[in-house]
Amino acid sequence: MAESSEPPERDRERPERGERRERARPNDVWARPRGGRRPKLTREAIVDKAIEIADAEGLEAVSIRRVASELGVRAMSLYTHIEAKEDLLDLMYDVVAVEVLVEDGLPDDWREAMIEITRKERAAGLRHPWMFELAGRSPRIGPNGLRHAEQSMAAAARLTDDPEEMLAIVTTVDHYMLGFVLREQRLREMGTTRLGEARQSALEQAYIAKLLESGEFPHLRSVLDTGLYNQEDFDLGLKWLLDGIEHDHRGKWPSTSSPT
Repeated sequence: MAESSEPPERDRERPERGERRERARPNDVWARPRGGRRPKLTREAIVDKAIEIADAEGLEAVSIRRVASELGVRAMSLYTHIEAKEDLLDLMYDVVAVEVLVEDGLPDDWREAMIEITRKERAAGLRHPWMFELAGRSPRIGPNGLRHAEQSMAAAARLTDDPEEMLAIVTTVDHYMLGFVLREQRLREMGTTRLGEARQSALEQAYIAKLLESGEFPHLRSVLDTGLYNQEDFDLGLKWLLDGIEHDHRGKWPSTSSPT
């Protein structure tokens, strides 16, 4: 079959931010047939390269032209497999979403199940800092995203069978994990040396030293004096959160002392 003529590249490019157009698409990207004749150019290869670029340089570095250049093909060749950059971003997110799936089934205990899922989310977020930028950006969700959502609800269902409460539990735990990981990402970017230098610089400022010595901030000073300003425990915070959720639902504090 003769190939149809390719539209000009400018008509294929994604509009600039703030000028995005809604385009009718025949179906979701995961349900579309995989095209292309070149063995070296597959949808998987395109998505893997895009993930590699995003991991190394951030999401802003990902574009159809950049991915094509890294693969050694023309940009228009990618459109046989990917209709638009939005499709590529959706596929990238769904590929890394497999990293948060719990294999071989969830633990029977709701806390153990939730802890395992949350730890996987944190690890994936640190491996792919751009991952959370894409969360909620697109209304479309892929098969791995659906599996992750199902596992999260299944973990909460071990504590309550009320759908509204299940969603509230999952959302609350996700918010804790997201806030913690975003701060971890920021601290990694700064580095331990820069963080320590920033703290020391602040303490050396005359007006801060004077305020601390005034006795107005005894609790803050005790923390700063011990150097605990950047020491945080993800599991301990998660334990406190799950303790509160379980107490609210069962009317008693759990006996578990810490996440296992």
